[in-house]
Order: sequence, then C-alpha cells, then structure tokens
Amino acid sequence: MLSILIPVYNYDVLPLVSELVKQCNSCGIIFEIIVQDDASNKFIDENNQINSLENCFFSINKENLGRGRNINSLCSKSKYNYVLIMEADAFPESKSYLNNYIDLLSKTPDVIFGGVKYPDNIPPKEKILRWKYGRKREIKSLSQRLKNKYDFVFTWNLLLKREILLQYPFPEFINEYGYEDLVFIKKLQLNSVPVIHIENSLIHFNHENSVDFINKTEKAVRNLYNLISSGKIDSEDAKLTKVYVILKKLHLTGVLKSIYNRSKKQILHNLTSKNPNLYVLDFYKLGYYCDLKQ
Repeated sequence: MLSILIPVYNYDVLPLVSELVKQCNSCGIIFEIIVQDDASNKFIDENNQINSLENCFFSINKENLGRGRNINSLCSKSKYNYVLIMEADAFPESKSYLNNYIDLLSKTPDVIFGGVKYPDNIPPKEKILRWKYGRKREIKSLSQRLKNKYDFVFTWNLLLKREILLQYPFPEFINEYGYEDLVFIKKLQLNSVPVIHIENSLIHFNHENSVDFINKTEKAVRNLYNLISSGKIDSEDAKLTKVYVILKKLHLTGVLKSIYNRSKKQILHNLTSKNPNLYVLDFYKLGYYCDLKQ
C-alpha cells in the first residue's frame, strides 16, 4: 500500500526507519521502506542494519546522483501505489504520523503535504543560522499553506501517487544543490495536480553549521542563476529574482552590488554570530546574485 522513500547522505537514518516500521505495523498496512545513500562515506555500518528490519532495504549509489535523481531512482524501485518522500534528518512529531496519512488514502488524493517544524531548543552559536532560518522561513502554518497550495519550500514529508512522481519526476538536469524543489512544484502547478495540506509535521533536526549553510546558499544562488540563464525557469518563479528584476528596472543593481562587495566581511560576521539577521542573509543572496549577473 505504501512505499516510503528516504534519500540519505552522511546521516544515521536507522532510528527514523525503526520508528516508521513500528508505526507501519501499528497501522496494519502493507509497506516497504527504501533508503538509498547517495555515495557518502559515513554511517554505513549503522544504515546497513536497515536491511535486517521488516520490509526495509538499504543500498548505496555507486556515484553521487544528487537529490532529485536519487528520489527518482528510489521511486523507480518502489512497488506500491503511494510513495512518501521523507528527509533523513527528520523525525515524526506524532506517534500517529503515518496513521494520519493512511486515513486520507481512501479519498485517493493526488498529493498531500504535512508541514515541518524545527526543535525549540536553541543550538550552539555555530549552528544558529540554519536553525533560525528553518523556524522563520520554512515553518508555515496550515492556514498559510492553504492560502497558496503550491507555496511550500521543499518536497519532503510529501505523500503522492507513485504514477504522478513517475509522470512528473524531479528535474535531472539539476546537478548542483538548490531549486530542484521549485522546479518540481512548478511542474505540479502547471499541470493542475491538486495538493492537499494537513497538519502532520516532521521535525527537522538539521545540524548544519552556519558556514556550511552559507556555502550551500551560495551554491543554490549559482544554480538559480544557471537555471534562469539556460531558460529552465523564469525570473518570476523565484522570490530572489523577482526582486532582482525590480532593482534592474530601477537601475539599482550596480549600487547594490557595490554595497555588497564593500560590506561582505561585516555581513558574514553577522551571519556567523549568535544572533544572525535573516534580512542580512536576504541582502547577501541578492548581492551575490547581482555579482553573478554583472
């Protein structure tokens, strides 16, 4: 009845899989849990134990596919009508997490998104930026999500018909980190695939330090630049480039780039401090994009 797909990279996903097996058995459903490591080199022994669990399978890619291709590969290996895409470093908020989804399957929904939460505990200083970004930018209430059903920022904790994921796979032309979710969601919207939103959160235990998060943010902005330059997406598809277009019309991109280059050291000092300002991060991303464009 349900295939649970978990792409993983350098993370111990055994505790999550163990919890999901318990919940599947409690629901009394037919299930499989497929975990695929994207050619990483950590927690291999821990994750190999997944193969000893009921209806669970762990394998390692011979080469790094990237998140989108890895999910597509997982889907091709699945066998049930519904697939649930999860994130390795997330954990169900509720013991009835899977049951909440199963209860809705009799209505044959196309896509269901359950939402995300972040831990309340403040992490160490070197990890605050990612935690703060998640809590302020990625947590959206059910009422917020219902106002714009295609305005969710990532594609995990996402349950959908397997045939939809096969028909509209994740973009495999995206090899670098960033914006594969946007392209996938846009595809669902353009093809009028209905999305249901419920309150059924996964808690995201992202332990990324601030420097790594900044580096990944730069990769994502470069990827956005390449996607727009190659015509894969439009400037109106991303908030960052919408702002850039407005600044360009006002002939302000050069000014912003100059301020960005002069203040980069101070910006990075703020972003790696114990109280990073997310508006400063927004400015950094915009300045970085202007630098790429010019």
